[in-house]
Amino acid sequence: MDSSSPANFYDFLDRMKHPASVDLVRSIKSFIVSFSFHAADAERDGKKLQDFLLTMEAAIKDHPLWYGATEEEIDSAIEGLEKYLMTKLFSRTFASSLADVKRDKEISEKICLLQNFVRPEHLDISREIQNETSWLLAEKELQKINAFKAPHRRPAGADDFLPVLIYVTIKANPPQFHSNLKYIQLYRRQSRLISEAAYYFTNMVSVESFILELDAKSLSMDENEFERNMRKAELASAENLRPVDSEPASSSGEPNPITRRHGKEIKIGETYPYMEAEVGELRVGDVEDLLKLYKEVVIKYSNLCDAVHSLSLDKALALAGADHRSHMPHTLRSHPRNEGNSDVSSSDLAEESPTN
Repeated sequence: MDSSSPANFYDFLDRMKHPASVDLVRSIKSFIVSFSFHAADAERDGKKLQDFLLTMEAAIKDHPLWYGATEEEIDSAIEGLEKYLMTKLFSRTFASSLADVKRDKEISEKICLLQNFVRPEHLDISREIQNETSWLLAEKELQKINAFKAPHRRPAGADDFLPVLIYVTIKANPPQFHSNLKYIQLYRRQSRLISEAAYYFTNMVSVESFILELDAKSLSMDENEFERNMRKAELASAENLRPVDSEPASSSGEPNPITRRHGKEIKIGETYPYMEAEVGELRVGDVEDLLKLYKEVVIKYSNLCDAVHSLSLDKALALAGADHRSHMPHTLRSHPRNEGNSDVSSSDLAEESPTN
């Protein structure tokens, strides 16, 4: 079984509910709290996490709860620990600097322009290996990248052929692409970011660099043609965001920012601009937009289902923890070591458990 599978993660949580795990729980809780003692620093925080995982791996190997455990079982426990820690620390560690946010915006905007004209032949992808169906599946996986908080759940590659990977990434325009790659690099357990995983990750880093530096010389395209295509894409992008002064003012007296689509005025904040559209109004060029909107709806629906499932699971785990304590021997419940430690109790580690 995959050491990062949900079953193994919940096995880790179950062991953390055992009274004998109180020392491990205390260490984990203290580590999480320690991040609030200083400002976010991605490089320092990444090293701190890697050192803690190594320390905990040694502690778990010698712990009675893992007596006689195989290397695979120990590995599963550390995978579960990484997942738990990074879910708790996600808001602190992901896209934590303005530089990362700026780079995300830069690459996303450039990809938006390239999507208008880059085709497989421009990347020298031969017809023999072109497979739009497989590429669409890869696009969907890349677009779901923000649905996962644990670094090992974030996709580290979509294909082992770099030009295809570049093309799929341009088509997908994955959200916060740079920040996701940096997150994996700093917070994924280093002993697991090797071999095939390292190969795919390196390819993704190469894709980011290629796209940021992409110009006519990077493509099988004439330089003048490339410049014309980029200007045309920029104009189209600007037109879609062009404000119209005739929009009635809002209640605050300020004009409502809107855009035009096929001559129709649409508020910028409107998420689904085709809700009022008639069949005869749609054009061939709308198909790509509609497909993107469809993907967004599916991803949001999936995330909502996961959130509902997570809430139900959290409640079940909390009740299970309470039931476990109620069946503990009275002498163990009243032992001084177990009094006054509700903030680091082993059952707390199972509460708010992540689903991703």
